Amino acid sequence: MWIICAFGSALFAGITSILAKCGMKNVNSNVATALRTIVVLLFSWLLVFIKGTQSTIGTIDGRTFLFLILSGLATGASWLCYFRALQLGDVNKVTPIDKSSTILTMLLAMLFLHEEITIIKIISMLFIGIGTYLMIEKKETIVKEGITSKSWFFYAIASAVFASLTSILGKVGMENIDSTLGTAIRTIVVLVMAWVVVFVTKTQSTIRDLDKRNWIFLLLSGLATGASWLCYYRALQTGPASVVVPIDKLSILITILFSWLVFKEKLNLKSGIGLVGIVAGTLLLLCA
Repeated sequence: MWIICAFGSALFAGITSILAKCGMKNVNSNVATALRTIVVLLFSWLLVFIKGTQSTIGTIDGRTFLFLILSGLATGASWLCYFRALQLGDVNKVTPIDKSSTILTMLLAMLFLHEEITIIKIISMLFIGIGTYLMIEKKETIVKEGITSKSWFFYAIASAVFASLTSILGKVGMENIDSTLGTAIRTIVVLVMAWVVVFVTKTQSTIRDLDKRNWIFLLLSGLATGASWLCYYRALQTGPASVVVPIDKLSILITILFSWLVFKEKLNLKSGIGLVGIVAGTLLLLCA
């Protein structure tokens, strides 16, 4: 079941990136992240009440709360960096770097969660690492919103690091709690963090500039994110992080397919070979 949930997470995560890209046109990335998180919060708590697990909140211990909060903070930081990178760079360039968090997560899982190190996992990491490197392309330096296009690369790297921390902290935080409730609790932390950033950067006034198209795509993106999170943390709760995370990152297939269909962003031969390497390394983990 955790394998099915992991693939479900990948599907919805891939859809999220495309919907978010569509909805962020001429929208401040911090504001877009904060608005999307409201949708995720409502969606996740709706499922909590449908399942009836809200009554178990009083039984959650301090350690679980701590790791859920830390996981939420890491998620918020990852989101803010990722969607800023998406706004400045192409989808098929930002996504591979963000997905490189797979390798770091696998290493952290082996180090801190004591998950087994196998030859298959090592070979898999090599495939994913080489594939990611091949997919990272240099972009011409242009000025966009007063920031050179090189900035997207640094935001994407930061997103990958925080995403890795999210997975490890989330794995620990979900050990003794219903995954749906855990997802809902940590979403509160992400929401608070996102809106703090909005008000600190004084960009809340830009909300009134959003048109109907922006609202529709941000709403759909939030729903896709909520579905992805619920699948992901359900899989992470019962499956090994070193396998669940790479499967989740197969969302890159969905993202790149839609970026080609919707944004006409094409992969060159080098990037195509890199994508094959990432997919091969991920599928190899299913044999681990």
